[in-house]
Amino acid sequence: FFLHVCNNNRVKNTHTLFCSPLSHFIFERASMIMLRLAARSLSPRLGKASVISSTVRSLNIAARPSDLVGNTPLLDLNIILKNHGVDVDKTGTRLVGKLESLGPCSSVKDRLGRSMIDEAEKAGLITPGKTTLVEPTSGNTGIALAFIARERGYRCILTMPETMSVERRMMLLALGAEVVLTPKETAVPGALAKATEILDELGDNGFMLQQFENPANPKIHRETTGPEIWRDTDGEIDIFVSGVGTGGTVTGVTQYIKGAEEYDCSPLKPSLYTVAVEPMEQMLLTEAKGGEKIGEQGPHKIQGMGAGLVPKVLDLDIIDEVYPVHSEDAMEMANELWMIGLPVGVSAGAIVKAGLDICKRPESDGKLCVTIIPSFGERYFTHPMFGEIKEKAEGLTKQPLPEPFDNTNYGFATSRG
Repeated sequence: FFLHVCNNNRVKNTHTLFCSPLSHFIFERASMIMLRLAARSLSPRLGKASVISSTVRSLNIAARPSDLVGNTPLLDLNIILKNHGVDVDKTGTRLVGKLESLGPCSSVKDRLGRSMIDEAEKAGLITPGKTTLVEPTSGNTGIALAFIARERGYRCILTMPETMSVERRMMLLALGAEVVLTPKETAVPGALAKATEILDELGDNGFMLQQFENPANPKIHRETTGPEIWRDTDGEIDIFVSGVGTGGTVTGVTQYIKGAEEYDCSPLKPSLYTVAVEPMEQMLLTEAKGGEKIGEQGPHKIQGMGAGLVPKVLDLDIIDEVYPVHSEDAMEMANELWMIGLPVGVSAGAIVKAGLDICKRPESDGKLCVTIIPSFGERYFTHPMFGEIKEKAEGLTKQPLPEPFDNTNYGFATSRG
């Protein structure tokens, strides 16, 4: 069209014409004509009300909350190494955290909740408006299930040890779930027994997703978490450190990167060094790997890991090391992460503490260590690690205002306070 106009107007220097005001007019007219021709040719198929737009936009809008699960960022945590005497410029060691705390319901369990419900729906095992979901949980899996159940129309009953924070209980209740507490002494096995009892009472209308043995658990981490870490580190990850609650994260990510033939995962980096973190007060995984327990065993304060059992979905064979962290050390590191502006829960403290200790080893020089940050810290304000801060917050008092305010109006003894 452009050349046709040039010829009709005897324009020889088309290069000059491209930069002239006339060229803009020509192209504008050509675009309008082409759009009109397209509209005429398509209108019989699209109907009289069809509109052809000259501008095509792709809007980044999620259709529902569960569509926001995944694609969490990595954060450089080398400041933690520096604060503990590691000369990162000399060693070349790098420590990063994957912020699962930035999911729609602020934990790594968002992936698990969506995966288990998606797979059960695909298999025709559950039906919105009919099926009641029942699950034992230490809190975050329950929150994930509760928000997706609310989104899709399921009744949800969750059993959990009485030690779980009030914030978690409030989240569950606010999302419409029913919460049943069980004795702290029995940990997750007690919650599982209670959930089984409730399931029996519901009969065919109840369904337990069974996070500790559901294959959809590690599957979602093979399909999303692992690929994300590989992509965002450009394949440079050398060490992977994750806590073990159900075992799905550490298993799925490692299978994706090290390779797992049975799941069609070709090896990307067989040399990946995988570290599973557990509470020092409950070293069941260490024992299962043939190691010896350290110190007194019993209840611990690291919510979200150390469930009191060895999960069936956990593949112990692909784990290179089980690293125990004491609750006190986990709380101290969690507080340190808050002090660098990263609000996390106590489980993140345990995982980063393990990552720090691994990075201090000479064999870690020049390597990239990725740690999982499982959940957001605001969920743990009634946890013992916030005891002093809670006391300080409750002890704050109001202060008098400057002139021209009369402070006697605000409960002070004099106008100036």
